[in-house]
Amino acid sequence: MTHHNTGDKWCIYPMYDFAHPIEDAIEGVTHSICTLEFEDHRPLYDWVVRELEYPNPPRQIEFAKLYVTNVVTGKRYIKQLVEDGIVDGWDDPRLVSIAALRRRGFTPESIKMFVELCGISKSNSSVDYAMLEYCIREDLKAKKPRLMAVLDPIKVIIDNYPEDQVEWFDVVNNVECPELGTRKVPFCKEIYIDRDDFMEEPPKKYFRLFPGNEVRLMNAYFVKCVDYKKDENGKVTEIHVTYDPETRSGSGFTGRKVKGTIHWVSARHGVKSEVRLYENIVDEEKGKLNEDGTLNLNPNSKTVLTDCYVEPNIADVKPEDKFQFVRQGYFCCDAKDSTEDHLVFNRIVSLKSSYKPKK
Repeated sequence: MTHHNTGDKWCIYPMYDFAHPIEDAIEGVTHSICTLEFEDHRPLYDWVVRELEYPNPPRQIEFAKLYVTNVVTGKRYIKQLVEDGIVDGWDDPRLVSIAALRRRGFTPESIKMFVELCGISKSNSSVDYAMLEYCIREDLKAKKPRLMAVLDPIKVIIDNYPEDQVEWFDVVNNVECPELGTRKVPFCKEIYIDRDDFMEEPPKKYFRLFPGNEVRLMNAYFVKCVDYKKDENGKVTEIHVTYDPETRSGSGFTGRKVKGTIHWVSARHGVKSEVRLYENIVDEEKGKLNEDGTLNLNPNSKTVLTDCYVEPNIADVKPEDKFQFVRQGYFCCDAKDSTEDHLVFNRIVSLKSSYKPKK
């Protein structure tokens, strides 16, 4: 019989149970780690290496598979997602292949921490995806710089700030890691803030910007909202504030306090970027599969924001560089789509989580 791939090139085509132990022994494998379905194959594995009298025979050891909630791991399902164009390849950041985790921004250290927390079991079990998110937060929080980025910008004009003046503030890159040093951040008359940091009619305990309220611009000054403008659809397009030059950050000002602090980016210097926000591709609480056996996909698993602004220190970013965008989350420069002229950042994980590791 002629082999369907290699023809008559080889005289023997050993079955898996024969090739597996021999290859392990030849390659110097000491422990061959298999999943539980191979437990019944172990007697044959042991017999082969014993009968061939290898001086240091390998051992087969079985462990249970580890299932992670709200992710897709089946090759058949992933192949269908790729072919249907739902994901942009096997390295799509919503998947959990090694290539996908790397593109999303997960580090080797975070994956090792995840494995150590999960442990090893002989029983099939599952862990929450939040544990993996916890691990990457723990790994990045003390070793990556923190920059300001505005994802849903609204322009703020400081009415009493000099028209052509630009100030450069010295800002600590990461308060938990002094070794990362400081950076210069520009400040001028027009800045961007996130739309969520302004409300026309705020509820109680809303301490961010609203008419008549004063907040601190992070690492800069106190500003007070004096006016705002809306378009024909009622959407706020511009906010007018005044600033108090005595409240400059680092000046030691103690004349009064404000409850809210918001981040910002200079409208003149900010780098326009694309930001992609990812969520779980499936939600197991709503059922992982539809009645026809197809995946019950989360329609909001990927949100693309194209009008974002990041402080100018981001300009020299390289693929796979990682940052914390303050008050937003941890982000990674996309290795596939980002270019010098069009920066793309993937959100690795948000800042907050209710997950706590078991002690």
